[in-house]
Amino acid sequence: MHAPDLPSQSAIVIGGGLAGTTAALVLAEAGLVVTLVEARPRLGGLAFSFKRGELTVDNGQHVFLRCCTAYQWFVDRIGARDLVVLQERLQVPVKDAASGRTGTIGRVGLPVPLHLAPSLVRYPHLSFGERLSVGRAALALRGLDLHDPALDGTDFGSWLTAHGQSSRAVEALWDLVGVATLNAAAGDCSLGLAAMVFKTGLLSEPGAADIGWASGPLGQLHNDRARTALDAAGVRTILRGRATEIARSDRAWQVTIETAPGRREGLTADIVVTALPQRETHGILPDGALPDPDQLLRIDDAPIVNVHVVYDTRVLDVPFLAVVGSPIQWIFDRTQASGLTGGGQYVALSQSAAQEDVNLPVAELRARYVPEIARVLPCARGAGILDFFVTRERSATFAPTPGVGALRPGPATRLPGLFLAGAWTATGWPATMESAVRSGLGAAREVLTTLELPFGSDVLPTP
Repeated sequence: MHAPDLPSQSAIVIGGGLAGTTAALVLAEAGLVVTLVEARPRLGGLAFSFKRGELTVDNGQHVFLRCCTAYQWFVDRIGARDLVVLQERLQVPVKDAASGRTGTIGRVGLPVPLHLAPSLVRYPHLSFGERLSVGRAALALRGLDLHDPALDGTDFGSWLTAHGQSSRAVEALWDLVGVATLNAAAGDCSLGLAAMVFKTGLLSEPGAADIGWASGPLGQLHNDRARTALDAAGVRTILRGRATEIARSDRAWQVTIETAPGRREGLTADIVVTALPQRETHGILPDGALPDPDQLLRIDDAPIVNVHVVYDTRVLDVPFLAVVGSPIQWIFDRTQASGLTGGGQYVALSQSAAQEDVNLPVAELRARYVPEIARVLPCARGAGILDFFVTRERSATFAPTPGVGALRPGPATRLPGLFLAGAWTATGWPATMESAVRSGLGAAREVLTTLELPFGSDVLPTP
């Protein structure tokens, strides 16, 4: 099929998260006339900020790794490199709440896998025998073929047990990393996705796992800078526009959006890219788009809870701290990013795989976590609490359960001109910002291939 003249090529992207914003930018740069439709009053999807008094609060703590090349391309593309920081070298302090001892997971200037060996040898939260066992399991993990479909149907926890990992090793090392990146404990996670995370992040390049995060509010990145980039690319952005129907008519696609109760608008384009969560996608896909559309409903969701505490004095002396031997998983210093001034410190607990916490009242979460923070951080024991609140994302990510890989569709559908994007699609990555951007790139590449247009340039990462 030969592409029509550029002025007649048009696309509607439904969803203004990272996936949709990425697709819209790439398609606009290729010469398409692009309209981006987002139901919320902002861009950014589930990586956003809001105001609470004088604070600018991120809904949850989001990090990326040096190996997240697509997300870093996105940051550069929207002109937001000044709003992120990236470790020069991996350093993760890990404290055992029971013993009070702190160790560090870090790397040295040696080739893989020796780059992690010194920190593993000195890691105080495992016995000498457990450390040796971890090394053997890591080598076995490195040897797995990520393209082997059998990995998708196996759970990571069983694989770790079969490779001699004690429950303590799983808690103090494998789940320390895995729960934060996969949003599931090892026993609930596909071996395929877990192997991808550990091989890519820890066992590929020495610096692959160096950690990055936003130095300012997420809204500055994913809404403000993204909107500026979209405007500059010529994308028409419609906020507060909820897509209610996608239909095909006379070679063109028609998308009906609701911009206010009872007020609907029809949009027409040659191409439609849906970049919505899997259940919303299922609800809007026209008949015939997928062989089995109900497979999207079998991709479960997993929650994340963030506990936010503002103290009247400093309680944490590092940017972040991982914790074992406690319900607390990770603690982050949010003081500077939130704009807190006048002394004190704002910390946030990021609690992944939070099925037990997600529906608890705030008072119960306060009773559970404030004493735990004091147990982990001695400076918090006499500190006053100026504010305490909780943010919850019940559908923060798709659940990386065994078999989920077979349920994740690619960007193309059976209907010409209709494409899918979203972190839950078949990117090979778990539900991360990297996966979202890669899905947008993948959808854009499929569109441009269909239209026989070139896909980006040498600096544009291949999804």
